[in-house]
Amino acid sequence: MDWDNLRFFLELARSGTLVGAARRLGVDHTTVARRIQALEKQFDAALFSREPEGHRLTEAGRKLQPQVEAMERAFLAVASATPSSHEGLSGLVRIGATEGFGTVVLAPQLALFALQHPRLVIDLLAMPRLVHLSRREADIVISLERPVRGAVVVTKLTDYTLRLYAAERYLAAHPAIETREDLRGHTFISYVDDLLFSKELQYLDELYRPDAFALRSTSILAQHRATAAGAGIAVLPAFIAERDPGLRRVLPGQAKFTRTFWISMPAETKHLARMQAVWRFLRETAEQQRSVLLPDSDAAPAA
Repeated sequence: MDWDNLRFFLELARSGTLVGAARRLGVDHTTVARRIQALEKQFDAALFSREPEGHRLTEAGRKLQPQVEAMERAFLAVASATPSSHEGLSGLVRIGATEGFGTVVLAPQLALFALQHPRLVIDLLAMPRLVHLSRREADIVISLERPVRGAVVVTKLTDYTLRLYAAERYLAAHPAIETREDLRGHTFISYVDDLLFSKELQYLDELYRPDAFALRSTSILAQHRATAAGAGIAVLPAFIAERDPGLRRVLPGQAKFTRTFWISMPAETKHLARMQAVWRFLRETAEQQRSVLLPDSDAAPAA
């Protein structure tokens, strides 16, 4: 039995698509298809059903998967005991994260981490939507809500602070804001309500229902740029807004929100060295960035 063919089988079972498996294996999708056909010929049985949305395991495939996973664990145990295991991490780890956190906080740190491990490939999906472990869209997901389904390893990554911000030019051109009632008549920048990907993004419902919006966007980075341009007031993560010297906190003692990032990965891959290393690095990064994610002072930033 060719272990390489079994390895291709395992990646296709996990990703659900030829393209996804090929990306993880570093080959063309036609190579994956050819390997699977060879394996099915050996077993004289169809291991996958070909469906419009991808490849789904047949009954024969479901019976085979745990046996191949046991072989994989044995192979990795042997490999970890060999001198070559000390050459460094290798393979692909795809990380899904919210757009702002992924772009502003994680991207610079992950790039430096990848430089230390030249045989490791990091894919960062920093997106204004949910990234699903269940659909094999990523190997590790950082989300605003704790996953409640599936065989996953999950833990709290960090809390982070959001506040109400506006540009100096906007505040200079409008009446002073000292109470929540003073927000009446002001223009806001926010999310598109019917396209919210998490209930945790409904900040304004806790504060004030705006009279008017200058811009609504699915992108927190777009909201930040519109706020910096002086178009209105917005609830922004402190780890984005506090880096912008042109923004000021609005109602610093009253308009403060706290949300939580959760980190999760499939239980079946938690033993992989690259997964453990990236998981550990993400947690260390969150801890190192704690002062950025959770600024202690409610005083307005210095001009």
